Amino acid sequence: MGQVKSVTSKLEEALLEGTFPANSKLPSERELAERYGVSRNTVREAIQQLGARGLVRIRPRSGVFVSDQLRTGATSPWGQLIADSPARREDILEFRRVLEGATAYFAALRGTDDDLERIRGAMARLDQARRDGNHAAESRIDVELHEAIAQASGNSMFLHLHSSVTKMMREHIIRNVDGLRELNQSVSEILAWQHRTVCDAICARRPEEARTAMQTHIDYVRSRFDADEG
Repeated sequence: MGQVKSVTSKLEEALLEGTFPANSKLPSERELAERYGVSRNTVREAIQQLGARGLVRIRPRSGVFVSDQLRTGATSPWGQLIADSPARREDILEFRRVLEGATAYFAALRGTDDDLERIRGAMARLDQARRDGNHAAESRIDVELHEAIAQASGNSMFLHLHSSVTKMMREHIIRNVDGLRELNQSVSEILAWQHRTVCDAICARRPEEARTAMQTHIDYVRSRFDADEG
């Protein structure tokens, strides 16, 4: 029982840290057993405990998948309120400016080589989507890039707050930024340049530059939303 509790705690920590992102598939029982130095039965019991709490979804013959429950706890009634209220959206964007400036700062300060590789990969996919003119993919990968930066911050609170805010704003962000990109190619190019500036500062491990670049990006998005709704 002690081993089951230990493995459960380690898996919980991995979920909190974003090692296994929401909706991703967990490694196999064999891989987890090797990782934690326990039997597969111990891993199976630990996963069942996480499943009973709604933290993972067990799909027979498909595997075990991370639930998005950890990402949704703070969002429930807010999504519709924000969608219906420009004033609340302004509050969220102001909060994003502070939060994402901090995540960029700490990503530059603490990001591991794997974190930075994940950020570079998201940036490359974002550039490719822009070159292909695929605005829907561009906006989706935009969200993934910001998530990768939050994960690289090394602070589980930043990651979960960011995920909750992004969930609240996701439809609004995608709808509005999709529209801006489709109507004005220069907006897409400016957003690409801003994202690249943020990523370059993070990967060069320049925290203050990363924070300033991210806040400049959020300010621009905020100004475009205002112009679009004005």
